[in-house]
Amino acid sequence: MPLNACSDIRGFITTGVFNLGKISQVASKYIIHSRIMIEGVVDRPDVIGAIFGQTEGLLGEDLELRELQRSGRIGRIEVKVETKAGKTQGSITVPSSLDKAETAIIGAALEIIQRIGPCNSKIKVDQIEDVRISKRKIVIDRAKELLRNLMDSSLPDSQELADEVAHSVRVMEIMEYGKDRLPAGPAIDESDEIYVVEGRADVINLLKHGIKNSISMNGTNVPQTIIDVSKQKIINVLVDGDRGGDLIIKELMDVAEIDFISKAPDGKEIEELTKKELHKAMRSKISVEQAKLDMSRYGNQQSYQQQRRPMKQNVSSKPTSFVPKSQDKAPVVKLSDNENKIFKDMLEDLIGTRGAYILDDKLNILGKVPISELPATLKSLSSGVSAIVLDGAIDKALMQTVEKADIKYIIGMELKIKKSETKKIVLTASDL
Repeated sequence: MPLNACSDIRGFITTGVFNLGKISQVASKYIIHSRIMIEGVVDRPDVIGAIFGQTEGLLGEDLELRELQRSGRIGRIEVKVETKAGKTQGSITVPSSLDKAETAIIGAALEIIQRIGPCNSKIKVDQIEDVRISKRKIVIDRAKELLRNLMDSSLPDSQELADEVAHSVRVMEIMEYGKDRLPAGPAIDESDEIYVVEGRADVINLLKHGIKNSISMNGTNVPQTIIDVSKQKIINVLVDGDRGGDLIIKELMDVAEIDFISKAPDGKEIEELTKKELHKAMRSKISVEQAKLDMSRYGNQQSYQQQRRPMKQNVSSKPTSFVPKSQDKAPVVKLSDNENKIFKDMLEDLIGTRGAYILDDKLNILGKVPISELPATLKSLSSGVSAIVLDGAIDKALMQTVEKADIKYIIGMELKIKKSETKKIVLTASDL
């Protein structure tokens, strides 16, 4: 080895780590990991000196370790050794920014070193690590974390934006009805049945869940508009589950012609009900005659507790004279859990819409039509209809149309015929 080269090496190995490298492991593409076993006691500078001394001129000018370090293509060579029982073992780490083939050649060249100082030695390359794979895994893990944070932070904002837009649309749908300019849904004129609620916020909540045939009293006093409308349409009173709701019901019963009464669960207001709670309250309506009967029998407070129960419970405890005997003897139809859930969910979706779903034999929705257009639609569909779910009553006129079609199920809110009068399977909300 030339004298000046030896001087250079001594200057750089006094700390036990060769510091000629211009690149670190962070900037390298590959890292050569190797083990060293020495039959004797040596220091780290001896190992590094042997690496440079015994590989000099071995691989040609292009792969000379000293030149590769000066150009930054080989990084700092780190040697860690430990002496036990007169033998030295350790590891050698060589970072490289060469290509795969050249890095492999450098690794193989280390294994030709068989003597360090006066001692026999053996160097074994364990692996050549591709640093980019490790970095890629770090990048992927960090990207997942960033994406997760982005989704967590963005989705609520998007939902709030969507809710705000939907709220604006619902508010735009509210119209002023009658000479009292009462807040009402857009379908108030065309609907045969309307829901009378307490305030504007109740109308907005009903619009949110697709119920557009509601009108607000705009206070506790009954406006003349409500009295006039009650003479023309079917009135379903829908009030909060508190004492104020009871007082409104009593006042409406005195001055208006109402037909049904529905209440929110105890302690809740119509404006805060979810879709499921709202539909449950609507299904639990009772007739005004039943409410008056309960008031006279049990007193004011007890009567309104009855209306929280489904209508079927009001008549099941004591059969009344209007229930046909032939209907009592009708066979019980057993639906599968899936069929029952499908029909029940669809019936809830239709509440207040005065519409009907037309289903195929797999209970998929073929379309939705207003009840008034249902007979004409069924006549135009010669086949492929297996069931009908409607927000209304199943009467003789509808059954005359259905009898001619290959329809198995008819599900409605209430039944105005005897089940024995038809071969079709007719069900109501209480059957589900």
